[in-house]
Amino acid sequence: MAVVHIMGLAVAGLALAGALYTALTAILACRFRATPDKAAASLPPMSVLKPLHGDEPALDLNLETYFVQDYPAPYQLLFGVQSRSDAAIATVERLRARHPEVDATLVIDGRSHGTNAKVSNLVNMSASIRHGLVVVSDSDISVPPTYLRELAVALEPDTVGAVTCPYTGWAARGAGSLFCAMGINFHFLPNALAGVALGLVTPCFGSTIAVKGAVLAEIGGFAAFANFLADDYEIGRAVRATGRRVPVAPPMVRHACGENSLSEWFSHELRWQRTTRVIAAAGHAGSIITYPIPLGLLGAILLGFSGFGVAVLATTVLSRVVLKWRLERHFGFDGGSFWMLPAADLLSFAIFLVSLFGGRVEWRGARLKVDHDGALLQR
Repeated sequence: MAVVHIMGLAVAGLALAGALYTALTAILACRFRATPDKAAASLPPMSVLKPLHGDEPALDLNLETYFVQDYPAPYQLLFGVQSRSDAAIATVERLRARHPEVDATLVIDGRSHGTNAKVSNLVNMSASIRHGLVVVSDSDISVPPTYLRELAVALEPDTVGAVTCPYTGWAARGAGSLFCAMGINFHFLPNALAGVALGLVTPCFGSTIAVKGAVLAEIGGFAAFANFLADDYEIGRAVRATGRRVPVAPPMVRHACGENSLSEWFSHELRWQRTTRVIAAAGHAGSIITYPIPLGLLGAILLGFSGFGVAVLATTVLSRVVLKWRLERHFGFDGGSFWMLPAADLLSFAIFLVSLFGGRVEWRGARLKVDHDGALLQR
């Protein structure tokens, strides 16, 4: 019993540390400015690449936000698919007909350049790029009308090679998408912004990678990343290796969570967690502190739900509720019911534990293995 009590005190102490860390992330995340504090000196032409795969939930809504940009300079939209039977084609053609004034091109090319199908898609689109600033954004992302203007501001300094944008999540369908959105809004987002503020992480998100064309060519183009699962992270790392910065900058964009079931969400979350473990094993293990409610519950159980154990658990719940309240007020989104947050945290913690073992992921219907350097290997 003494051993169990000591374990309970240790876990409770870790839970309290997690509650303090949660409070810190609530403060640091809300320091992020969602809009730039100045206008761009010039508005250079841009090419926006959208790799597509299938008719995802809210695809029409997401893609249309790129057609209605408040950007007086020329910009080009490139949509890429790898099959003439891809269901996303109908959505693109519908939007092109709805917005004939926009320079939008559909590229259909089935060539493969590596194990990462998305990057192969980008390589196939590259020949159609006409402008010197290149923006890559995932298909499930929607953006504000000032998106390109704000990227122009962030890309202006000579010391900047590329820019990335943080994102919030919203549930496009099903219970799985709701848990996914809560994970993005109340786990990924505050931890990422706090990590950037503290200088602990150097991210590059697939939500947006805006890169100068000359820099993209210098790092080998998209083809250099065709065998990596975390292609966005690898692109950011390659740009930084040239001596240039990759700041996390406005605007804040939105990710449409399309998981229809809890099993779909579990698979997606596990892929992300295992990829993170491969990229930064120590940081991934240390992220256990970002799960204060599960730790508090475990500590309370080990302490026999003593007064101290229950107090620790209540403190962890309160820290997460305050975080949710602050982020919703600051960034202006609705993150769902408060009572669902502990449930989402418990499920995410279970996935975190599973992610500590194994190296296989499911992606676009295929089972792949992630190598120690982040490369994707066929099963």
